Amino acid sequence: MINDYPMSTNKLPEKLPVGPLRDTVMFPGTSLPIVSGRLKSKTALDQAWSGNRQIVFVTQKNSRVEDPGDKDLYQVGTVCLLKRMIKNPEGEYTVSAEGLARVFLKNYTQTETYLEAEVEEIPELYEKNEETEAMTRTVKEQFRRFIELGGNPLFDPGTLSNWAMVSQNEDPNLLVNSIAQAIDFKTIDKQQLLEMVSAAERLQRLSELLAKELKILEISQNISNKTQERVSKMTREAILREQMRSIEEELGEGDGGQNQEIREFETKIKRSGMPKEVREKALKELSSLAKMSQLNPEASYKRNYLEWLTDLPWKAEGKAKVDMKKAEGVLDEDHYGLAKVKERILEYLAVHKLSGQTRGPILCFVGPPGTGKTSIGKSIARALGRKFVKASLGGIRDEAEIRGHRRTYVGSMPGRIIQGIKTAGMVNPVFMLDEIDKVGLDYRGDPSAALLEALDPEQNNAFSDHYLEVPFDLSNVMFITTANILDTIPPALRDRLEIIRYAGYTEDEKFHIARKFLIPKQVKSHGLKESKIIFTDEAIHEIIQKYTREAGVRNLERELAAVIRKVARKIAEGNKEKSFNITPEEVAKLLGPAKFLPELAEVEDTVGTVTGMSWSEAGGDIIFIEVTLMPGKGQLLLTGQLGDVMKESGQAALSYVRSHWRELGLPERFFYKVDVHVHVPEGAIPKDGPSAGIALTTAIISAFTKIPVKKYVSMTGEVTLRGRVLEIGGLKEKVIAAHRAGVRTIIAPENNRKDLEDIPDYVQNDVKFVFVKHMDDVLKVALTRPPAPKSFKQQHHVPYSALA
Repeated sequence: MINDYPMSTNKLPEKLPVGPLRDTVMFPGTSLPIVSGRLKSKTALDQAWSGNRQIVFVTQKNSRVEDPGDKDLYQVGTVCLLKRMIKNPEGEYTVSAEGLARVFLKNYTQTETYLEAEVEEIPELYEKNEETEAMTRTVKEQFRRFIELGGNPLFDPGTLSNWAMVSQNEDPNLLVNSIAQAIDFKTIDKQQLLEMVSAAERLQRLSELLAKELKILEISQNISNKTQERVSKMTREAILREQMRSIEEELGEGDGGQNQEIREFETKIKRSGMPKEVREKALKELSSLAKMSQLNPEASYKRNYLEWLTDLPWKAEGKAKVDMKKAEGVLDEDHYGLAKVKERILEYLAVHKLSGQTRGPILCFVGPPGTGKTSIGKSIARALGRKFVKASLGGIRDEAEIRGHRRTYVGSMPGRIIQGIKTAGMVNPVFMLDEIDKVGLDYRGDPSAALLEALDPEQNNAFSDHYLEVPFDLSNVMFITTANILDTIPPALRDRLEIIRYAGYTEDEKFHIARKFLIPKQVKSHGLKESKIIFTDEAIHEIIQKYTREAGVRNLERELAAVIRKVARKIAEGNKEKSFNITPEEVAKLLGPAKFLPELAEVEDTVGTVTGMSWSEAGGDIIFIEVTLMPGKGQLLLTGQLGDVMKESGQAALSYVRSHWRELGLPERFFYKVDVHVHVPEGAIPKDGPSAGIALTTAIISAFTKIPVKKYVSMTGEVTLRGRVLEIGGLKEKVIAAHRAGVRTIIAPENNRKDLEDIPDYVQNDVKFVFVKHMDDVLKVALTRPPAPKSFKQQHHVPYSALA
């Protein structure tokens, strides 16, 4: 059923039916087709149609509400005149409505069968002034620009009945209504424009919305233009390429559709020496590439894959001969000291020479930073005449870094092992996996698990990289790994490694390294001649002792470089001296005050103070253990930033003393009245480990018995509750540090006697070693006199004052 009626101009009634709208806002002075299918909405339309054909269209706050009530609708709507209404066979109503006026819905009088409300008209008033005129012109210009940029208004401006008002009429409210209805703004923004009363504010808000739409259109147009240019260029190149191919075929220069690139890949595959299964895979990918269009993105992926396959060294090998004398000479030439490390490397090379195979244990160099772990790998490669490749594993947390990314990912590539083999250009390089102890683990996989296959001599002859998808033989690669600590290396991976420990350099070794390697290197890198700057032996020792504290020589090299740099500046500024002699006094002037002052042994025999020895990654050092007694309740106080193990050693030492009170000449119940405070100076430095056990025990016994400890005696060793002295580690570094501090007698566990061979001869000649098995042996050497055991009659009622 279709009905047409002319527009009504009667005054608005007080009550009108309400028609809810979803995602649509109706403005006065505009026409809009509306489709309604909900029962209440159709009833409201019927009620309006049977009366004066007027209805209030109000927008829903939430378009998903099927049966909206008064709280689901905004409070401002538009009274519309129903010009035409069609009832479709499907039950829907299609109406043509024209907006008459904005109204405020004061109160809903009907909500059951349909919505009806009392309304109050919002007058369309405005003040004509310069500001309003300016905003009107701005909005018109923005709308014109919007259409020029390809904006799509909801209605064609040429068919709008009130388009003349949009372009010519000066009524700002009508301008806002017409443009807001024509452009697809957000519903909430349109409702805001409908509710605003001030014409100037409505124009300002509409201008802001138009400015935002214009910005979006400009960006969209720029993107469209760039895309069009790119497509046009690709199309042009494709046409020219096809023309060139047709010309080649006409001239008889074509080759079955294969271009020059395909022929080059065929040649590379034939010459590469690939295994049969790899060659078949390569030819299959090449055939697929030849059939592809150059415009196909997959073509670049296949081309990159074929380049990797053909560039890998499938058969090229380096020199296989091993000259043992040359290898030994290279190691001695490049590194000073490290006798045990060099010996193990030469044994490894000897087995390789006799067996002709590189299969064997994977070497893992473990030690502090700066001790030459990485550089010795380069020396091994030079001794063997092979290429050296290094892959740093520090911070790696993705398994794909080792095994590669699958080709389904954009930007995929092989893992670091295959990349290193390609860089070397041979199948048997010396491959160093640096910082293997710093490999991480997260949701992307475990890189250390991927290393298991690569480092296992029994299965790395068919290493599988996710990118290559074909096996690669790594059995000829000599893998070397480095680490600072072993604790973080997974047990399964550590089981495949042969650990070679770097103990760090002694002061004498550092001196020779500086004299033979570091100083010539730095002098040359600073553009000087060796005759221009001369370091005295005392100056080098001064730098080592007072300006560095490390196991390696990196900081030593930096300090030497700082001295040479300052000399180079003097020469560059015109100093005419023939040569510069660097003495300890000059070192102090150039480098400033000493950064580290070496600890010196006690100057006199002292009660309750013992000189111990410690070891860290920076090398050895001496420590002082101080014990004092106070009236108390038998508590033990440990200070000096001690670790849990060292605290337990202190508790064990006190328990030993308490259990041997009779042999030590102490009262039976002495500990009930005395608190024991054990302190290790330099509290800012963490200290831990069991090796201070005998030093702690001796200091406590000395404090209780008031027997002084000999000043030139230092000791190290773990103690048990029964007084047995157990083996410790790092004896070489500890002894050298004690010797440097002026210690002349060192007490060490009997089981450490074997470590004497590692200690330099000049130290052994100056120091007396006493190897002990029990605390009784320690006390005989450490104290100025042995404790006097108590008889049975003396066991009771000895006051604390007797200990003071």
